[in-house]
Amino acid sequence: MLPWSNYLRQSLYNRLLVILLMTIYHDLTGETGGVQAWTYNYSVNQNLDWDSARQWCRQHYTDMVAIQNQEEIVYLNTMLPRNSQYYWIGLRKVNEMWTWMGTNKTLTKEAENWATGEPNNVGDGQDCVEIYIKRGKDEAKWNDERCTKKKGALCYTASCSEHCCSTHAECLENIGNYTCQCDPGFKGPRCQEAVACDTVSDPDQGSVNCDHPHGLFAFNSSCQFHCAQGYQLLGASQLLCQATGFWDHPAAQCQVKQCSSLDNGPHRGTMNCSNPIALHSYNSTCAFSCDLGFDLIGPDRIQCNHTGQWTGNVSTCTALQCDVLTSPPHGSMNCSDLHGQFHYGSQCLFSCEEGFLLNGLADTECTSLGTWSRRAPLCLAQQCDVLTSPPHGSMNCSDLYGQFHYGSQCLFSCEEGFLLNGLADTECTSLGTWSRRAPLCLVVRCGPLSPPAMGNMSCVDPLGASSFTSSCGFSCEEGYLLRGDTNLTCLSTGQWTNHTPACEPLQCDVLTSPPHGSMNCSDLHGQFHYGSQCLFSCEEGFLLNGLADTECTSLGTWSRRAPLCLAQQCDVLTSPPHGSMNCSDLYGQFHYGSQCLFSCEEGFLLNGLADTECTSLGTWSRRAPLCLVVRCGPLSPPAMGNMSCVDPLGASSFTSSCGFSCEEGYLLRGDTNLTCLSTGQWTNHTPACEPLQCDLLTSPPHGSMNCSDLHGQFHYGSQCLFSCEEGFLLNGLADTECTSLGTWSRRAPLCLVRHCPLLVEPWRGWMNCTHPHSPFSYSSHCLLQCNEGFLLTGAPTMHCNALGVWSQDLPSCQVVQCENLLHRLPSPLPTPSSTPPPTLGPSMNCSHSLGEFSFSSLCLFTCSKGYYLNGTEELSCTSEGQWSDLVPSCQRNITSVQESSRMLVYAVVGAASAAGLLLLLGLGMVVAKKLSKKGDFNFANSLWEERENPAFEIS
Repeated sequence: MLPWSNYLRQSLYNRLLVILLMTIYHDLTGETGGVQAWTYNYSVNQNLDWDSARQWCRQHYTDMVAIQNQEEIVYLNTMLPRNSQYYWIGLRKVNEMWTWMGTNKTLTKEAENWATGEPNNVGDGQDCVEIYIKRGKDEAKWNDERCTKKKGALCYTASCSEHCCSTHAECLENIGNYTCQCDPGFKGPRCQEAVACDTVSDPDQGSVNCDHPHGLFAFNSSCQFHCAQGYQLLGASQLLCQATGFWDHPAAQCQVKQCSSLDNGPHRGTMNCSNPIALHSYNSTCAFSCDLGFDLIGPDRIQCNHTGQWTGNVSTCTALQCDVLTSPPHGSMNCSDLHGQFHYGSQCLFSCEEGFLLNGLADTECTSLGTWSRRAPLCLAQQCDVLTSPPHGSMNCSDLYGQFHYGSQCLFSCEEGFLLNGLADTECTSLGTWSRRAPLCLVVRCGPLSPPAMGNMSCVDPLGASSFTSSCGFSCEEGYLLRGDTNLTCLSTGQWTNHTPACEPLQCDVLTSPPHGSMNCSDLHGQFHYGSQCLFSCEEGFLLNGLADTECTSLGTWSRRAPLCLAQQCDVLTSPPHGSMNCSDLYGQFHYGSQCLFSCEEGFLLNGLADTECTSLGTWSRRAPLCLVVRCGPLSPPAMGNMSCVDPLGASSFTSSCGFSCEEGYLLRGDTNLTCLSTGQWTNHTPACEPLQCDLLTSPPHGSMNCSDLHGQFHYGSQCLFSCEEGFLLNGLADTECTSLGTWSRRAPLCLVRHCPLLVEPWRGWMNCTHPHSPFSYSSHCLLQCNEGFLLTGAPTMHCNALGVWSQDLPSCQVVQCENLLHRLPSPLPTPSSTPPPTLGPSMNCSHSLGEFSFSSLCLFTCSKGYYLNGTEELSCTSEGQWSDLVPSCQRNITSVQESSRMLVYAVVGAASAAGLLLLLGLGMVVAKKLSKKGDFNFANSLWEERENPAFEIS
C-alpha cells in the first residue's frame, strides 16, 4: 500500500502542479479573457513625427488609431504606458476639417474629445492631434499639435474585412469584436437581408409595374400604377418600400373618369343619353334633336371621352332665321318677333314717307322654312314735268330720288353777256308739280365810242350796236404810234375792254454812253424820239469799235447801232514749265490793265521777277520768269548694303528716289527708300545694315548651352551647342545656328530623364517609391517589403541609376517555413503489452493554405479514447517561422483519482489565484520603488512588456 500511496501522492502533485502552471499561464497570457479581434499596438522607445508614425503603423499594422467611442478612450488610457511626449492618433486637419485619416471620415461634434481650450492652433500649423495618456490633467483628452513633433505611434490591427459585413452595412470596430451597422432598410447579422413590405397586386381596371433592386417587394422596391383608358388613378401613382417595412403610400385604385353633369336638354328640343358604365361617365353618349321651326346649333351627339371631358358642349335649339329685312329707302318697317328678330313667326308691316308711293304689298311673315312669305315692297318718289334750258342759258338740277322726281331742284344761269329775266331756281313738290316757272336770258349793252386825234376807228356789231361781243379797231398816221389798245370789245359786264387809245410820235430805244466812252445827242420831239441824232468818243487806252454817229427814224429805230470802246490788247502769255500764272483782267484777258503773277510748283524756284502788267500801248511792262528744279546733297550706300536711285528731274534733285537693301543675314535699320524733298533735304538719314537677331535661347532644364557669337549674342551666324546632366538624354540634335532669316536652323533640344523598366509589387508584398523626376526614372527610389509571413529575397531598396538600370533585380517574397511537425510527434513509452502506455502520440490533422508547414498552416491534435491531450490542441505557424506552442502529448486517464483530483484542482486554483494577486501586488511595490530611485525606468523591461495580449500588443 505504501508504494501505491506514494505513487498516487506523487501523481496528484504532478497533476496539481501542471494545473497551477496552466492557470497562471492562462491568466498571464489572457487566453481566457481580453479581446480576440481588434488589437492595439504602439511603438516602444521610438517617438516619430506624425507622417512617419502613420507610415510605421501602416507598414506593420492596419493604420493609426481612429477612436470611435468613449469605451476605447478609457481602455487606451488604462492599458497604455505613460510616454512623456504622449501619442499620435489618426486625426488630422484636411481642408480646415478634422478628419480620421484611416477611415476618411470627418470628426462629428458629438464625437469630439478635446482638452479644455483645445484646439487652439497656437503658433499656426497645428494640424495633427495627440492624446494625453496618464497625464493627470485632461487625462485621455486630445490636443492639436504641429505634425513635425515626435511622439509615440498608436496603431491598430483591424478585425473588419470585406467579408465581415454585406455591402449594405458599415463594419464598426469594437474592443474585442466588430459589429455590422446596417444601412437603413437592411437587417440580419451581416445586414445581408432587405426589409420586406406587403405584396402589391394589380388594381381593378389597371396594372402595376414594380422594380425590385433588393428582392421581391423589399426595401427600395418601387411600384408604378397605371389605369386603363377612361380610368383615373385614385391615390399616389408610385409606391416606395421604406426602411420601416411599410409602403410610403396606400395602394392606388382605378376610378372611372367622370364628365360634368348635363341639364335636361336644349329648350325647344330633346336629349336622349346612354350610360354603359355610370351616369355621365366614360363612354356615355347623349343625342340632341329640335322642334319644328327650330335648328340644332352644335353637334347632334356628344360622348364622354377617356380624359373625362365631353367631346362637345350641349347643343341648343334656335328658331330658324329668315334673311334680315331693312326698311325700304324713304319708308319704315314695323315687326313683331316671337322667337327673336327675323326668326320663325316674325311679321313685318311697311309704309312710305311723304312724297313716296308704296310699290308692292305692305306685309310679310317668316315661315317654318326660314323664308319670308313675300318680298319686301319699295317706296318710289312722285314725278314732275320735264324742264329744258332757256336760249343763251343753262340748267343744273340736283335729283335726290330720280330726274325731275320729288325733291329735285333746278338752278338756271345765262351765258356770258346775257342777264337772267326771272327767278333762278324751282323745286319738284310732293304733289308732283314745280314750285315756279323757268326764267329767260337777255343780251348786255356797252356805251358809244369815237376815233382818237391823228387816228381812225372801224367797228363790228354781231348782236347789235355797242352790245356784247361788238369790236372796234384803231390806227395812227405815219411817224405816230398808237398809245393804247388797237382793238376794244364790249364785255359781258357792259364795259369796253379799255379806254379809247391816243396817237403819239414814235420813240427809239434809250441810248447810253459805251463803257470807257462818252455820248452827245440833239432831240426834235423829245429825248430819243423820231428825228433825234447822237455822237460817240472813247477814253485813253480804249479804241472806238463802230461808226461814231446814229439817228432815230420814222420806224422808231436807230439808223445804226451804238459803237463800243475796246481796251488795247497785249501779247498772249503762258505759264512757265513747272510753274503757274494767275492774272487779274479788268477789261479782258491780256488787255490794257491786265496784271499777271507767276509761281513755281513744289520743288522748283522762280528765276526772274514774279509780276508784269499790260500798258495803254498794248505792251507788257516786263518779260515772264522761268522755274528751275531744287537739288539735294549726294547719297552713298551703307556698309554691307546696296543703293539704287531713280532721278526723273536730274541726279539728286527734287523727286529723286533711292532704295536701299542689305546683304544676306543683315537687316536694314532705317527707311528702305529716301526721297529728295522740295526743301532740298532727303526724307531721312542714310539707313544702316545690322546683323539679324534670332530669338533668345535658354539652357534646357537639367541641361547646359554653349554659344559662339560672330555679330553679337544670338545674332546672324551665332552657333549654340547643348548638353544634358547625368541621368538625362538629349531629345533632339545638339546644335543649332542663327540663319540669315533671323531664325534658328532647328529648335533647341530637351533633356529627358532616363527611365528604368517599370516595377510591379512582388507577390505577397508591397512597394513604396519616390520619383523626383517622373515615375520609375533616374533617381527613383523604391522600398520593397513583404506581407506578414513572407521573407524578402534580396535587398529591400532599389534605385534607378544614370544609365536607366535598376541597382538590382526585383526581389521576391517567399513564404516563411516552420519545422515539419511529423518530426516532433512524441513516441510512446515502452510498457508491457497488457498495460496501455502512459503517454501516446496524438493524431494530427493539418491545413496548409500557402504550402506544407508554412506560415498560416494550422494543425489540430486529438487523442485516442482513454487519453487526454496534455497541451494545446491547435498549433499555427507564425510569421516568425515558429509554431505557436509545443506539440502536445496524449496521457492516460486515471479514473480512481479523478474526483479527488478535481477537488484538489479547485482548491489549488483558488490558492494559486490568491498567490497570483499577492505576486502582482509585490511586483507593483517593486516597480514603484524602482521608479522612486531611478528616473529612467522603462516599461520595456517590465513584466508588462513580456505579456502577450491579443487586444494590446507592443512593437
